[in-house]
Amino acid sequence: MTWTGSGSGSKSETVTADDGTRLWATRSGRGAEPLVLCHGGPGLWDMFEDVAVMLSDRATVIRWDQRGCGRSERCAGPWTTQRFVADLDAVRRHFGLTHMTLLGHSWGARLALDYTLAHPGRVNALAYVAGTGIGPDEAWQPGYRRNFLTRLGRIPEHLARWHELTSGALLSHEEEREQAVLRWSAEFVDPERGMEHARRMADPWFGVNSVCNRSLMADSRRAPGIHQACRTLDVPVLVLDGAQDIRPRSAVDSLEQALPRVRRVSLSGAGHQVWVEDPAGFRQAVEDVLA
Repeated sequence: MTWTGSGSGSKSETVTADDGTRLWATRSGRGAEPLVLCHGGPGLWDMFEDVAVMLSDRATVIRWDQRGCGRSERCAGPWTTQRFVADLDAVRRHFGLTHMTLLGHSWGARLALDYTLAHPGRVNALAYVAGTGIGPDEAWQPGYRRNFLTRLGRIPEHLARWHELTSGALLSHEEEREQAVLRWSAEFVDPERGMEHARRMADPWFGVNSVCNRSLMADSRRAPGIHQACRTLDVPVLVLDGAQDIRPRSAVDSLEQALPRVRRVSLSGAGHQVWVEDPAGFRQAVEDVLA
């Protein structure tokens, strides 16, 4: 099973996981350092084409869609962090990498961290971008919900439409896309540009794998011993935040405090999609990791 190319001179490839599930992946760029990207969600797909283009002269960039999502084969899971870590290792093997730098965004930051904890000898460095740390979700989720409604409410009709779409009625395919665009628009600092950026994120639209989302979020909350594992991790980690992220950045303090080799960078004018709102700051921070 093959897919068409995805821009920027890249060619799509099929990665076969050890249970036979087929994953979409692509490689681009000409830099010496292999950089593997882990997209957010869970249940979404790779939206890192801009990042791949931005870093094409500094790294060979590998992007992939997590199982059951986006351009990867639809499957019945399993939806566990352990399974997704194994899938990421299948991507590494497919491209013949002995070592790699990992960059994970949002949920993908947690996946990249879990992979690094499981296989530290295979990771040169980790860029942990816009994650939510390793503390309890209850410490940041109420603030996130408040900030989301405030950010979305900057355009009152958007907030009103959000309440309509989340009233419990069954949504059509187009309404599901509209709901996602509204949610994503609140991730950006500028409300007008936020809708423009969010529509780009939803084009093409593959649909959110909600079963994957719920199962993986629950699974990641049950991770035992992660604080102690982070304390002994001998891999350099960049924690990269947008200071205007609607997820309270204090959530990441727990991770920063646990890691022995950590550098934290906060970009003052950026929200959750850091590379979109501060591309220069994002590139500089990631270049430092690649160096």
